[in-house]
Amino acid sequence: MVKALVIISSSDVDKALTGMLWATNALKRGWAEDVELIFFGPIEAEIARGNQRLLEAIAAYSEVKGTPLACKRVAEIGGFEEALKDKVRVEYVGAKIAELLGKGYTPLVF
Repeated sequence: MVKALVIISSSDVDKALTGMLWATNALKRGWAEDVELIFFGPIEAEIARGNQRLLEAIAAYSEVKGTPLACKRVAEIGGFEEALKDKVRVEYVGAKIAELLGKGYTPLVF
């Protein structure tokens, strides 16, 4: 069965929500053995600002998998690391992405 790495980068909230919905439903409905969700890029600023639609989608994913991960370096550069920490796990993600790819996770980037 497939293992998916869903990377949300786009600042377009609707695109981000599409990826988040797929990640959540893939776990709920058994479409994938495992799904990891990582925010990596401009979307992190929207989450830090408290976009309600994104926060609701994060909560839905968290119910089935746990709190998703966001890139610490992007947050540091953008100056919103503290605001982001209240909503998702904030860590450096480069090595984590490489690890998941090495384990055979298929990347889906939104």
